[in-house]
Amino acid sequence: MKVIQVGLGGMGNAWLRAVQASPHVEYAGFVEINVEIAAEQVAKFGLDPNTVFPSLDQALAAVQADGVLNVTPPQFHRAVSLTALEAGVPVLSEKPLADTPTSAQDIVDAANRTGVLHMVAQNYRYHAPVQTLYQTLHQGGFGAIGGVTVDFFRGPHFGGFREEMPYPLIIDMAIHHFDLMRFFLARDPVTIYGRSWNPPWSWYKGDASASVTLEFGDGVMVSYNASWCSQGQVTPWNANWRFECAEGVVTLVDDQVMTQRPDGEPELVPALDPPLVGQAYLLQEFYEAVTLGKAPVTTCQDNFKSLGIVFDVIQSLVSGAVVPSST
Repeated sequence: MKVIQVGLGGMGNAWLRAVQASPHVEYAGFVEINVEIAAEQVAKFGLDPNTVFPSLDQALAAVQADGVLNVTPPQFHRAVSLTALEAGVPVLSEKPLADTPTSAQDIVDAANRTGVLHMVAQNYRYHAPVQTLYQTLHQGGFGAIGGVTVDFFRGPHFGGFREEMPYPLIIDMAIHHFDLMRFFLARDPVTIYGRSWNPPWSWYKGDASASVTLEFGDGVMVSYNASWCSQGQVTPWNANWRFECAEGVVTLVDDQVMTQRPDGEPELVPALDPPLVGQAYLLQEFYEAVTLGKAPVTTCQDNFKSLGIVFDVIQSLVSGAVVPSST
């Protein structure tokens, strides 16, 4: 299977490594508008400079491709995805699906109209600690989940477009955790309420800290407390999770899953060791979807619901009110 990767900088590095390590996927071409980034990556990864194009239209006209990897910043996701879908080429896109509800809906509509696959790279679902937590919750006999607490605190200095976003934590990062909430709970939110702020030392233009309460189906309450400009005692990127269950408590802290039943002692759950994780898993899933017709989990149609949480949270942050879920 041959793919065109659109966007070589930033997260493009992770996908370049994933494709070059894949036994099933190889490159047909690349798209990069920044000539300096293109030259740097050609040298770093040993790419053929003759297969690097300034636009997806030019790449599609010059090479035969079975898929497109959309690794552009969010504001460009719509244009790249629509170009590929209209050309009949399946897409695996970096998250978020798009930067606005309208753009996200346009992508979903195009995928539905053309019947061409569009998949979103929610790679956090396929981290080993997350898979261990999921299996424990659903196969460990802990009963119904009544409440969830999620803590996420990091202080990354990315530079670039993220530091200019109005709500960088919610728009660019929290989509992972909101998607994991749907993954773990197997249900969607009903109502959402959030507050956000930007500490005086923040290097972000927009609010980089937030506290959000989400009511999911069956009355499951989730408390999400997070900051992207924390100055210490950071959590893993997966966040720390606590599930209050009918038959005990299940936690993911510092990427280790612990359980405790009523009147019992805390127990460490042995970590799963899946053969593929993160981008490697997603690339394999994309390959099997395109070549074997296997339905992937994080299609744009499903991921639209996770992205909807992001926009609902922002609506609550702006209005200061409880917002009914759009999902």
